[in-house]
Amino acid sequence: MVEVDAGEIARMFAAAIRRDPTRPLLTWYDDATGERTELSGATLDNWVEKTANLLVDGSGLGDGDQAGVLLPPHWQTAAVLLGCWAAGVRPIATPAPVDVLFAAEARIAEADGWSAGDRFALNLHPFALPMRDVPAGWQDYTVAVRAFGDVFPAYPRGAADWRQDDPFGLKPGDRVLIDAARHPDPADWLLAPLAAGASIVLCGNLDRAKLAGRIAGEQVTRDLS
Repeated sequence: MVEVDAGEIARMFAAAIRRDPTRPLLTWYDDATGERTELSGATLDNWVEKTANLLVDGSGLGDGDQAGVLLPPHWQTAAVLLGCWAAGVRPIATPAPVDVLFAAEARIAEADGWSAGDRFALNLHPFALPMRDVPAGWQDYTVAVRAFGDVFPAYPRGAADWRQDDPFGLKPGDRVLIDAARHPDPADWLLAPLAAGASIVLCGNLDRAKLAGRIAGEQVTRDLS
C-alpha cells in the first residue's frame, strides 16, 4: 500500500459515475440472507455526498482527521469509505484515537476499545432501514446521514492508503464478481474496480452452488471468487 492524494480517489469515483450514472455500479449480495441491493452510480454518489456532508457539516471534520471504520465489505461500507475520502478524512481499521467512528451493529462491543468523538452504528440493512434499538452513545448512520445535503463539491488535499497497481488486470466496462471473504481489503473490492472503470458484484457469504447462475444473470466478465 502506498499513499495517494485522497482527492484522486474522489475524482476516480466521479469518473466512474460520469461513464453512465444510471448503470449498476455496485450490486451487493448476501447469500446467507438472500439479500440483493443494486446501486447505480448516481445512487451510490448520493450516499457518498451525504456522508461527506455528515462528516464536514455534522461532525466538523476535514483534512487530517481520522475515522475508525469497523465494517465488513458492504454497499454501505462503500458509501462510508468514499464519503470519508471525499471529505479528506482518513479511514483506519486499527484501534487508535479517532475523530469519528463507524461500526457495524455486530461490532459495537469491539468499538469500546476506541477513543472517538461521534459514533455511528450501522445495522447494514439491505434497504438501509433504521435500527430498531440504537445503542446508548451512538447514532444510527442511516438516519443521521439522510439529514444532510447530497451535493459536496470540494476535493480534499489529504492522503489515503491506496495500492496503485491493479492486481486483477481489470478493464473498463468489466463486470467483476468479488467474494467478500476472499477480498476483504477495500483496495481490492472497491478501489481497484473503480480505478479500472469496472462495476462491482460484491458477494457476502458466497454460496458457490449459485455462482454459475449469478455470473450469467449479472453478466459478469471477471470472476474473483
